[in-house]
Amino acid sequence: VARELGNLPANICTPTYLAEQAVQLGSKHKSLKVQALNEKQMLKLGMGSLLSVGHGSLQESRLIVIEYKGSSKAGSKPYVLVGKGITFDTGGISLKPGAGMDEMKFDMCGAASVIGTMNAVVELQLPINIVAVIAAAENMPSDRATKPGDVVTSMSGQTIEILNTDAEGRLVLCDALTYVERFHPKTVIDVATLTGAAVATFGDYTSALLSNHDPLARELIEIGSHMLDQAWQLPLAEEYQSLLDSNFADIANIGGPRAGTITAACFLSRFTKKYHWAHLDIAGTAWLSGAQKGATGRPVSLLVEYLRRQKA
Repeated sequence: VARELGNLPANICTPTYLAEQAVQLGSKHKSLKVQALNEKQMLKLGMGSLLSVGHGSLQESRLIVIEYKGSSKAGSKPYVLVGKGITFDTGGISLKPGAGMDEMKFDMCGAASVIGTMNAVVELQLPINIVAVIAAAENMPSDRATKPGDVVTSMSGQTIEILNTDAEGRLVLCDALTYVERFHPKTVIDVATLTGAAVATFGDYTSALLSNHDPLARELIEIGSHMLDQAWQLPLAEEYQSLLDSNFADIANIGGPRAGTITAACFLSRFTKKYHWAHLDIAGTAWLSGAQKGATGRPVSLLVEYLRRQKA
């Protein structure tokens, strides 16, 4: 399922198409409750950061919420997955080079892996509660598109100076990560094709992992090794946070040329202080280029095995 969604061209796999796939899954399984928030609903929630990414596109952004009830235990808190669903990423006004841009249809592979994982969860009938949230948008340049230097207000109330519109994944994820606070999660794992720095660091073999809770990080690393779906931890150190300082907002959306994977996670960490959280940057592992071009479906096996081991 994850590979199929990842491989679909962006003229088919839009944010609305992703929402339709989730709704179809929900219609087949009584254990699922699915809703797909539209832009008006997100605006009411104050999701100015997520909405800024889709401003330049005719495709409507969507926040897709899949709730799975597998536990009969009263008040059992859910495990939460959050997926980046940029169905095509031109970079926006900070336009990417043309060579290889066709592969930016894969920028929703985090969302694809979350939907794939939820397909497995309902088949396995896991005895826990799980919530999956997918932040879906298309990042396009136009006369309406967000511009470098624009300042937006996130759902958390924190203001963000958008210095580079191609650092859009964190802009959709931060509002989704604030949204999931309402579920009082046991843990939150976000999955995103987030940074070229992760590709430069790990190639296409290992996913980058950063977390505000070391026991969760260690568990994911061990499971990844067991499932041949390798992840490796990078430091989420306070010293990196100052690289995101802005003269005009609470935070900038990029931290300069160095430590790009770490500063991206530092950005997200500002929105995850109320729960145990891990971030999987799968920019290198979500798809292959060249003769083997195509989505890999990672890290579905890592996510499913993690959830399989949890208790209500």
